[in-house]
This record gives sequence, C-alpha cells and structure tokens, in this order.
Amino acid sequence: MPTNALVLSRMLLVERPSLLRLAQRIVGSAPAAEDVTQSLWFRVQRIEDDPPIVNKRAFLYRLTTNLAVDQLRADRRHGALFEAGGLPEDVPDDLPSSDKALLDREKLDALMAALGELPPRTRQVFVMRKFDEMPVQEIATRLGLSRSSIAKMMQSALLHCDARLHGEPE
Repeated sequence: MPTNALVLSRMLLVERPSLLRLAQRIVGSAPAAEDVTQSLWFRVQRIEDDPPIVNKRAFLYRLTTNLAVDQLRADRRHGALFEAGGLPEDVPDDLPSSDKALLDREKLDALMAALGELPPRTRQVFVMRKFDEMPVQEIATRLGLSRSSIAKMMQSALLHCDARLHGEPE
C-alpha cells in the first residue's frame, strides 16, 4: 500500500467521528454521512504516493467535504426526478390486448401455413429475402438464379400469402 494511503487510512480511523460530523452537517442525515465516510475509505485506499501530500489532515477534511457535496448534489438530482409524484393511474400499456394478440397469432399461423404451401424454391427465396433480409443479388448468386427469376418468385409468394391471409382462393 502506498505511504500516502497508509497514513491517510490510519488518520481516517482516528478522525472518523469528526469527519462523520462534518459530512452529516453537509448532507443532512446520519445514514448519508455514513455513506460518505465509507466512500472516503475507498477513495483513500486508491491514493498514490506521487505527488506527496504535505498536509494529510487538511487533505482528508477537503476530500470529505468534496464527497459530501457530491452526495448532496446526487440526492437533490434524485429527489428532483421523483418530485412530481407517482405515476398517473391511466398509463397506457404497450402490450397489445389479448384480443389483438389472438388475432395476430391467427394471422401468423395462416402466414406460416401459406408459406408451407409454396414450392420449396419459392419458399427458400421468400425466407432469404424477407426473414434473412438478404439482398436480391446475393440470393441470385447463392441459388444460381437471375434477378428477374427471384422477382417473379417473390411476387408469386407475396400474392399467395396475401390471398391466404385474406381468405381469398387463388
């Protein structure tokens, strides 16, 4: 442990009651002052020897004051956030209603069934384009197809799925 940290740690043990009173005067409560002195202990442990601290007692009191002021500011910011009071009773919920969820599930099931009815190559192109979000050129290169073939397959798949979702015969 660096010499500054060792001396300040020992001094902190001796001066703790005075430092605690100082912190309590600034932050206004004993529990918050305890938090400050705990933070002070951890801060003191990280102090290096370079540069050397000439007046270690003054340094310890200044560090306590700074930490207490920081704690007070943080408490005020926290208090300002919650000053307006509780949430209103009628906060809208982002989740869909159970009816909408059921309808969406039915649509998804119908879409999956429609995809199952597609020819395998057309289904593969549709999945690569819509689900995997692959560019048309990459699909064409991977499958050895022309861009126009992919466009025709996509149009066929979209028309088929749309017809199934809206209950229209093809």
